[in-house]
Amino acid sequence: MKIFSEELVEKAAQACKVADLSRATIGEVLLVAQYLEKETGIPFIRMDQGSPGLPVNQAGVEAEKAALDRGVGSQYPAAAGIPELKHEASRFVKAFLDVDISARSCVPTVGSVAGSYGSFIACTQRTPGKDKVLFIDPGFPIQKSQLRIIGVEWEEFDIYHYRGKALREKLESFLAKGDIAAIIYSNPNNPAWICLEEEELAIIGELATKYDVIVMEDLAYFCMDFRRDMGHPFEPPYPPTVAHYTDNYILMLSSSKIFSYAGQRMALACISDKLFDRHFPALAERYKDAGVFGQTLVASILYMITSGCTASTQYAYAEMLRLSTEGKINFVEDTREYAHRAEKMKKIFTDNGFHIVYDYDATQVVGDGFFFTIGYGNMSGGDLLKELLYYGVSSINLSTTGSEQQGVRACTSRMREDLYETMEERMKAFHEDHPITV
Repeated sequence: MKIFSEELVEKAAQACKVADLSRATIGEVLLVAQYLEKETGIPFIRMDQGSPGLPVNQAGVEAEKAALDRGVGSQYPAAAGIPELKHEASRFVKAFLDVDISARSCVPTVGSVAGSYGSFIACTQRTPGKDKVLFIDPGFPIQKSQLRIIGVEWEEFDIYHYRGKALREKLESFLAKGDIAAIIYSNPNNPAWICLEEEELAIIGELATKYDVIVMEDLAYFCMDFRRDMGHPFEPPYPPTVAHYTDNYILMLSSSKIFSYAGQRMALACISDKLFDRHFPALAERYKDAGVFGQTLVASILYMITSGCTASTQYAYAEMLRLSTEGKINFVEDTREYAHRAEKMKKIFTDNGFHIVYDYDATQVVGDGFFFTIGYGNMSGGDLLKELLYYGVSSINLSTTGSEQQGVRACTSRMREDLYETMEERMKAFHEDHPITV
């Protein structure tokens, strides 16, 4: 039996000014769920917004307090970042990726959202005629919204049918046209939690070099492929990265998920040293500066977007990175709870007729973590999103992420121990009300 009537859900959508529930954004779904909770007092199973669901890293909090006590709040921070953070970022990348990037090429950004925004601008303006971005989808919808703001076109493809060796031909079909400036993807992936493997990253890196394309690797869920133990500094296994296969890369590292430090909006753009130092006449002409990629990105683009990053938060991030690199905190173990939640949630769904949409990487079953994807029979993603709302479960339609598959994204971060029984009851009712015919 439905928890909320169709009429009430429609009323909520109208009250929240949601034009089409089937294609609602994360923010719109969140508003509808909040409205229904407030109107009825009935709690939702919140699988919409990917806000961290674990306690903030206390070492960061104490370091930030100490920085404020020292008076850093009275001075503007340097646009390129404080030396302490840049140094620790370089060490962290070496410790957990086995990649050498100098401190000067590690640039703090106001969350990875600001990092991608600025990087999109620099990448698409550096070479005349190379002015499009290629998305390896599914992906983070906000990044396409950023391109709409700056007036940049993009191409995209769903990687579902192009894993392993099949990726090469598909990717080259876009790059060979000569107008792609940058490629972007997340690894582990938001929303599918698939992980690109070494063979695939080698293909991306090789073609990026061949066609002079910059790879923007979004590592928001860094080391959270819990199928392997990657939480030990300077010890393999390391997470696969395109940085081993090309010099044309920007690695985006965020404090939001691995340290649950989302509220302070702090991330890093770690740029290949060779790319950082490359000179582009088009950038020099446009910005009336030296036209050096890294300097232009920092001083002429990122600074104009955010005026730098909060000084105290930079000290917090530096301390969390330092402790991780020295093996004094283990952010991988700290976040493993998400995998436990995913395992329990997946079982409830699959026991009640649902299937996992993105179920395999190139060579192995997809792991458990922050997100997973579910479908139900032949139901479209939009219909499934709406139907789940009637049973008090919020999610987002995969189509909003660039996916061509039918289903929804489920986020584990807001799940609580006391809600598993409720979820099971609601999904049993859903299954009974929606018999699957073979």
